[in-house]
Amino acid sequence: MKIAVAGASGRAGSEIVKELSRRGHDITAIARNPGRIAALSHVTPARGDVLDQAGLTKLWAGHDVAISAVHFLASDPHKLIGAAREARIGRYLVVGGAGSLEVAAGIKLVTTPGFPAQYRAEAEAGSAFLDLLRQVRDLNWSFLSPSALFVEGERTGRFRLGTDQLLADANGKSWISFADYAIALADEVERPAHARQRFTVGY
Repeated sequence: MKIAVAGASGRAGSEIVKELSRRGHDITAIARNPGRIAALSHVTPARGDVLDQAGLTKLWAGHDVAISAVHFLASDPHKLIGAAREARIGRYLVVGGAGSLEVAAGIKLVTTPGFPAQYRAEAEAGSAFLDLLRQVRDLNWSFLSPSALFVEGERTGRFRLGTDQLLADANGKSWISFADYAIALADEVERPAHARQRFTVGY
């Protein structure tokens, strides 16, 4: 497949590009500084700004799938969604956040007392992005939320998927490595199972 990844030089984006390259897809890796994108087979670096809707539309046009792996506070969901629609992308996948996941019925993680204050604004922006996507009827989107801790770690290929509830392991720890998250996202690209849905991944 031809896949465009915005935010390709970030921690999540770079692992997604690496995983898709490993699987033999043709990737346009978009970043403000394409020099930071690793040299990999099937990967073409491209300079782009996610706040430039017209420019992003041109970069995404002609691709089967577009993925945005950018911070919510450093982007505009209206422009990202607009670019995906105008580029006539077959599928649009978003690297989501954990803050909008539920820890109990109707209670989002971001609203709990122990949620770190320094991450609240980003988490609330991610939740708003998801709310906006859920109103879109003419775009085939998926929003993959990581677990509470999204960290560097081993590529194991062993994880669980969920929907709107925060996942935690037997010890109560909610976490996923960037590498394993990338596997889950690439699996969704190749075998779509969550059209117009949010889903989550964790150990």
